[in-house]
Amino acid sequence: MSLETKRPTVEAAEEILGGYFPALDHGFVALVDYMGTDEDVERAARVSYGAGTRKVSLTRGLIRYLRRHRHTTPSEMVEFKFHCAMPMFIARQWVRHRSASINEYSGRYSLMPLLFYMPDEEHFALQSQSNKQGREQLASAEIYKSAVERWERIRADAGEGYSWMIGEDIAREIARIDLPLSTYTQWYWKIDLHNLLHFLSLRADPHAQWEIRVFANIIAGMVKRVAPLSFEAWLDYDLLGQSMSRAELSVLTELLDADESSISARPSTSFSSDKLKEIGLSGREIEEFLGKLRRPSVEDFELDLSTMRKAEDVQSEMHKAVPGHFE
Repeated sequence: MSLETKRPTVEAAEEILGGYFPALDHGFVALVDYMGTDEDVERAARVSYGAGTRKVSLTRGLIRYLRRHRHTTPSEMVEFKFHCAMPMFIARQWVRHRSASINEYSGRYSLMPLLFYMPDEEHFALQSQSNKQGREQLASAEIYKSAVERWERIRADAGEGYSWMIGEDIAREIARIDLPLSTYTQWYWKIDLHNLLHFLSLRADPHAQWEIRVFANIIAGMVKRVAPLSFEAWLDYDLLGQSMSRAELSVLTELLDADESSISARPSTSFSSDKLKEIGLSGREIEEFLGKLRRPSVEDFELDLSTMRKAEDVQSEMHKAVPGHFE
C-alpha cells in the first residue's frame, strides 16, 4: 500500500532514493533521504507560504542571485542524508567538514568487515615536486607490482591478527587497533544543502585527492537530482567560477578599458612574468592566476543508474567480509 505525502518530492531524486552507487573497489554512496527542493530555497528566501505558484524561471533567477551574492541561509533549509562507505584515510579527510551530523560504524561494538582499498595502477603515482599534498606522473609497473605485494602482506597479517583476537574473545575495541587506514569504514552523514555545496566545492575540485573526488562526484550527481537549479548555480558560480585577488583584478583592469557603456580589450597591453611579479604576484600566484583564465573542463556529474545496487546486496557483501562469517 502506498501513502501520499504532502512533503515536496522530486521524481529524479525518488528514482535513486535508497539505491547504492559503488565508489572505488568496496565503497558506496546511497541517498537515504532528503528534505526540501529548490522551491524550498525560494520559499525560505521570500518567507512565503505559496507552493507551486512560481514560474521555474523566477525560481532559477532568485537561486542564482542568492548563490552569486553569497546569501546562504535559504540553502540551509534543504537537507540530505547519505549512507557511505569509504577507506579510513578518506574518512579522516571527509570528517574535517564539521557542519554535518555523522554516525560512524563502531569497531568497539561491531565486527569490522576486512575490506581494504587497493589503488589501481592508473592512480598509483609518484609524489608531486610542486605540491606537497599531491601526486604527479605514474610510477613504473615494477614499483606498482612491488607495492601491491607489500600491501597484500600487511593486510593479510593485520586481518589475521584481528581475526585471531576476535576468536580469542579479546575486546573488539582492542582487537581493531592495528587495522590499517586502507580498511573500509562507513557512516550515516546528514548535512544541509549550503554546507554540502561547500564540501563539493573543495572535494569535487581537480586539486582534491582523486579518491575523495570519486565520492564527491557521486554526491554531486545526487544533488543535481534533488535541487537541479541550486546545483546549476553552484556549478556556474562556485566550482567553475573564480574569485580574484586585488592584484589579479588590477591586472585585468590594465588589460581592459572599462566605462559605464562598454568594455574593450587593449590589444597593445601584455604582461610578462616579471611585470606580474612587480604588481605583487608570487610565482605560485601567477601560476594560479593563469589557471583561472583558462576555460575549465566541465564534469556532467550524471549518475550511472546501471550501477545502482540494492541495500540488501551491499549488506550481504559487507557481512561476508566479517571474520568468522559462515554461509
